[in-house]
Amino acid sequence: MATIVMERIGRVFISLQQIREVPRILTEAAPSMPGTVRDMEVPCYFRERYICTGYRPLNQNWRYYFLSLFQRHNETINIWTHLLAFFIVLVKLLQLSETVDFASDHHSWPLLVLILSSLIYSAFSALAHLLGGKSELCHYVFFFLDYVGVAQYQYGSAIVHFYYAVDESLHSYVNWIFMPAATVFSCLSCLGCCYGKYCNHCQPNWVRKVCQVVPSALAYIWDSSPVAKRLMSWSAETHDPAIVYHFGQVAFFLSCAAFFSFPLLECCLPGRCDFIGQSHQIFHVFLSCCTLCQIRASYLDFVGRRELYSGLHRSGEAALFVGLYVLTLVVCALIAALMLRKVKQVLHLRDKAK
Repeated sequence: MATIVMERIGRVFISLQQIREVPRILTEAAPSMPGTVRDMEVPCYFRERYICTGYRPLNQNWRYYFLSLFQRHNETINIWTHLLAFFIVLVKLLQLSETVDFASDHHSWPLLVLILSSLIYSAFSALAHLLGGKSELCHYVFFFLDYVGVAQYQYGSAIVHFYYAVDESLHSYVNWIFMPAATVFSCLSCLGCCYGKYCNHCQPNWVRKVCQVVPSALAYIWDSSPVAKRLMSWSAETHDPAIVYHFGQVAFFLSCAAFFSFPLLECCLPGRCDFIGQSHQIFHVFLSCCTLCQIRASYLDFVGRRELYSGLHRSGEAALFVGLYVLTLVVCALIAALMLRKVKQVLHLRDKAK
């Protein structure tokens, strides 16, 4: 027994030694990685208000930006928050696939769409913050991709709210219009975010915020209306295991919306939140918590409200809503592509004028 214990302790010690070697291995892999620079050393469209240091230099090779995943800069936390969220949601999907028949049970497809859309927006966001600093064109490419991810996640939220959380009275009013309207709002949100980013060239910062926040707010109000009605009609006597998670997702979303719209911490402490403590980082954390609450609430509704939603939705509706999701994704990708074309035209004209 003592020999076995000593062998296991030795293995743990070797593992700890290997972990301690990781920084040295990364240093040897990238011995000439340049350090970060100040805000005045990068173009204005890369600068964030009240963030003074920690910017990565432009026009380095791709290897540098991928390895910067392990470097200390002002995007590190933004990358890792959504990267960790991606893996947590992926594990959740693997766990649910053991008990939910996603292939045969068409009532489970809205839940699958939510999880897939959560994985996509988390991955696209992590890529935008990791690779968007390479050049001006890359900045637009990856952040437009990020906005496509956000828009299709908004549709993923709408589908589970309408399919699982809606009650009979609201369903009777919005049955034929809810999901098509959700598609329209998601596409408008993508257009607003892309146009707001495009306005970096010619409009003040508040125009960008309005273009991004207003369409997304309208989409959220519409997509979450079934949950809002359910929360307002809830009473303590009602046994509803999902209700606490619905409260959680609303609270987390409102919190992350506040931090996205108003950079309070860095405004009060300019220069002290360059690496950690930025409002956008807190926005990422709250959005990830919102997503996890949403997935849990939708799963509990999928299990506990089956008799209700089976009666409300016809057999082909789930497939129709999945088709609308694909349509939303395609239209948002086309919007991003068209806006990217306009960006390329602006960059080309500017380069010719030099």
